[in-house]
Amino acid sequence: MAITAADVNKLRQETGAGMMDCKNALVEANGDFEQAIDILRKKGQKVAAKRADRASNEGRAIAKTNADHTFGAVIVVSCETDFVGKNADFVAFAEKILDNAMAANVKTRDELMELSIEGRKVSEMLLDMTGKTGEKIELPAYNTIEAPCVAYYNHNGNRLATIAGFNIAGDNVAEAGHHIAMQIAAMNPMAVDGDSIAQDVKDHELAIAKEKTVAELIQKAVEVELKKAGINPNLVDSDDHIASNITKGWLTEDEANKAREIKVRAAEEKAKTIQDNMVNNIAQGRLNKFLKENTLVGQEYIMDSKLTVADFMKQIDSKLVCTGFYRLQLGA
Repeated sequence: MAITAADVNKLRQETGAGMMDCKNALVEANGDFEQAIDILRKKGQKVAAKRADRASNEGRAIAKTNADHTFGAVIVVSCETDFVGKNADFVAFAEKILDNAMAANVKTRDELMELSIEGRKVSEMLLDMTGKTGEKIELPAYNTIEAPCVAYYNHNGNRLATIAGFNIAGDNVAEAGHHIAMQIAAMNPMAVDGDSIAQDVKDHELAIAKEKTVAELIQKAVEVELKKAGINPNLVDSDDHIASNITKGWLTEDEANKAREIKVRAAEEKAKTIQDNMVNNIAQGRLNKFLKENTLVGQEYIMDSKLTVADFMKQIDSKLVCTGFYRLQLGA
């Protein structure tokens, strides 16, 4: 059966596949249009299987809200190369999935993968796009927030996008929310506040802070003893440096041996005198600093370094609270 250019174009419009792929599929199917579609879709499955171990760190991260700003969604649709990620068809594909997800009020990624758009599930559409582009196309993340006010931010280049929810509506909140969504993009907080960080994470950070505090107190005591002995602590801070500095003539063997003895003795003596309450106080201070730097409300506000985000929110409304946020980034 003769395959016409009109047949190829019709199949291309239906599937989005390349012209040669469409022509080859029609030839293989002896002109049967539905069979040709199946061939193209199976090609997508084969490509996906072959490229399963490839990294897909390019693509689009997009955030949007509905018209009344009460529902927001953020999505990542990924591919392997920047070339495909910036292609107009891929960009439209990602936008189409997000727009349909929001129109259907889809809440989770699992729901989204089952969503039917023009007769095809999103999971099937991803395979179709894989066959069309020859790259692994995935949808690694999709998150939503419902709140009286939801703000969003798309960073230039669409490699990073954020959404944030707030307990109060209003134009001033919407504008402030956009700035806070930018803050989330720039500063990557772990959570809204300290209470939102899991206790095991805080316990782990506190344990690290205690270990670091003890190590620093011991190191400081060792350095004091080395200086009293006329030895530069920087020359003997490791066995490799000691050996290297002996070779360079910066240390004698006697000085090296003396340094080794001082380091062991001073460390043991200091370890016996360290008070737990002092360690706990210093470690708690370090944990507080960690929480300030890694929680949204504790961070320095990027638009005014004199304020924290909490301070900024209070200026907008004393009752304003961020109810939650999501930050999605390509490759993360």
